[in-house]
Amino acid sequence: MMPTINFYSLLVFSIFFRVALILYGEWQDTHLEVRYTDVDYLVFSDAASYVAVGDSPYKRTTYRYSPLLAFLLIPNSIIHRSWGKFLFSASDILVGYFIHYILKQRKVPENLCNYCVMTWLFNPFTFTIGTRGNCEPIVCALVLWIIICLMNGNVAQSAFWYGLVVHFRIYPIIYSIPILLVLDPACFQSGQKPVLRVWSATEGEKPKDGDKCFLYNLLKSIFARDRLMFGLISGIVFLLCTGVFYHLYGWEFLHEALLYHLTRTDPRHNFSIYFYHIYLNYGNNTSMVEKLISFLPQFVVQLVLIFSIAQDLPFCLFVQTVAFVAFNKVITAQYFVWFFCLLPLILPWSKMKLKWQGFSCILLWIGAQTHWLLWGYLLEFKGKNVFLQLWAAGLLFLAANTFVLVMIIRHHTCASLFRSVEQANSKNLAKHE
Repeated sequence: MMPTINFYSLLVFSIFFRVALILYGEWQDTHLEVRYTDVDYLVFSDAASYVAVGDSPYKRTTYRYSPLLAFLLIPNSIIHRSWGKFLFSASDILVGYFIHYILKQRKVPENLCNYCVMTWLFNPFTFTIGTRGNCEPIVCALVLWIIICLMNGNVAQSAFWYGLVVHFRIYPIIYSIPILLVLDPACFQSGQKPVLRVWSATEGEKPKDGDKCFLYNLLKSIFARDRLMFGLISGIVFLLCTGVFYHLYGWEFLHEALLYHLTRTDPRHNFSIYFYHIYLNYGNNTSMVEKLISFLPQFVVQLVLIFSIAQDLPFCLFVQTVAFVAFNKVITAQYFVWFFCLLPLILPWSKMKLKWQGFSCILLWIGAQTHWLLWGYLLEFKGKNVFLQLWAAGLLFLAANTFVLVMIIRHHTCASLFRSVEQANSKNLAKHE
C-alpha cells in the first residue's frame, strides 16, 4: 500500500525547492569556478539585451532560437538577470499541474496521479533544467496544454498553440500526424465534447475493430472538418509568426531559428551515434542530400510508431519523442526533458513493475549515459584521444535507449485517448438498461 500524498503539498514544496536552487545558483556563479547557470542562458540573456535596445537577437552568435524567447527574457535586463530562470521554473511547475489534470480527467486514482507527478517534479534532469536557465519547460508545458485542449474538444485552441510551439521550437512538428489521426469524426462531432477512455485497474480494454482500422478511417475522412481546421489554424499561426520575424530580422532569422536545425552538423562530442562521422568530415563540402539522409532512420521509425499506436495519443507522443531523440544527429541532456514530461502520462497504463524490470531499465539507461560521460570527461578535460571509444559509447547508449523503449512498449496497455461517440452511447444505453 502506497502512502497517501497531497498534490498541493507536492506543488508547494517543489516551488520552494526550485526557488532555493535558483538562489543557490546565484551564489555558486559568484563564488565557485564551475558555474551553475547553463551557458545557453547566457546566450538567451545576451540576445534579450539586444532586443531590449531594438537590435536583432542574432547579433549574439550561437543564438539559434525564435525571437519570441528573447522577447520573453527582456526583463533579464530590466528587473533581474534571474528573471528567465523563474519563468522557466514556473513553466516546470505548470507541467506538474498539467500532468495531474490530464490523469485526473482520465479517472486515474488520486494517489497514483501524485506518484506519477513526482516522476516529473523530483526528477533531477527536470528540476535542474529550469533552474539552470534552459527554456525547455516552456515547450513541455505547451505540449501538455495542447493535449488538454484536445481532451476538452477545443480543436481551434489546440491548433493555435500547436502552430506557436512549432515556431518556438521546431521538434514538435513530429506530433502533427498523430494529432490529425486522433481528430477522428467518430470521436469529434460538432457541438459535442469528445468522450475520454478512462483508466481501469484491470488489464485494459481490448481495442475494437474501429480502433484497429483508424488508418482506413483517416483516408476515408481525411478532409474532416476538425482535421482541416487544425491544419489551417496551426499553419496560419506558424506562418504568421515566421512572417513577422522574417520582416523584422530577415534571412538571418530563417537560417538560425529554422533551417539551421534541419542541416545541423555539430563537430563537438555529444550522445549521437553520428557525432564521430560529423567530426571526421567537418569542414568538407557535404551535399544537402548527405546532410538530410541522416533523417531517414528517424523518419522510418516515426512512421512505424505513428501508424501503430497513434490512437493512444500520450503514449504515441512519448515513444515518438524517445525514438526521435535517440536517432537524432545531435543529442544533449536537455533533449531528455522532451520525453520526461510525457512519461507520467503513460505510467498508469504500464504493467511494468518497478522491481525489478523498471529498476533494471532505469539502471541500464543511467549506466549507459554515465559510461558515455566518462569517455567525454577524458576527452574534454584530460585531452585524451578517445574519440573511437566515445563513439562506441554512443552506440551503447543507442542500444540502451532502444532496449528500454521496447520494454516500455511491450509492457504498455494500449488504450485510445478517445471513445467513438457510437461506443460511448452504446455503453451509456447498456448502463441504463
